[in-house]
Formats: sequence, structure tokens, C-alpha cells
Amino acid sequence: MKLENTKAQMRKGVLEFCILSILKVKEAYPSEIIVALKEAKLIVVEGTLYPLLTRLKNAGLLSYRWEESLSGPPRKYYKLTEMGEDFLGELSGTWKELNTAVNKISKNSTK
Repeated sequence: MKLENTKAQMRKGVLEFCILSILKVKEAYPSEIIVALKEAKLIVVEGTLYPLLTRLKNAGLLSYRWEESLSGPPRKYYKLTEMGEDFLGELSGTWKELNTAVNKISKNSTK
């Protein structure tokens, strides 16, 4: 089993949660989302992000608007919908429970 594959799968598992968390703070266009993820050491490429944004939008968790740009083509800004905020709230609770459980197990295994 390759370590890099396992690490990539772990990152993918939390990517949706992280994107929704970024958009809870403020609406953003994809390049801003990628920068925020990279700053958090979650390396993501556009080929991964765009399909995920589309899936979240189609699920009703995100909406978007177009804004003209002075430096190029119009930009698509994404934001959470009310349903997205509710969904993120549920994910936050699940994340806290999961984080607590993993920390407990991993601390016990190092004794």
C-alpha cells in the first residue's frame, strides 16, 4: 500500500467540509478557494475543485453569481445557501466527534 495514496484519500475526505467552511466566511471565486486550501496545506488543482463545486451547487448547498473583472473574464463567485449552512453545521458536529474519536484512539495506540 502506498502512503501517498492513503494521504490523498484522507485529504479528499475532508475537502468538501473545508470548501464549505471557506465559503461560510465569505463568498469566493475558485482561485481564492484554491489559495485558501493551499495555505492550509490541502493541495488541490482546478480539475479537482470545479467538479466538486458543481456537485455542491447541484445539491443546493452553493449558489453563484457572475462579476465582471477588470483584469480578465467575468468571475464566478460561490456562496453557501441556507441549505449549505445547515449542511455545514451538521458536518461540523460530525467532524468534532470524529476528531475526538481519532485523537483518543491514536493517543491510546502510542502508549
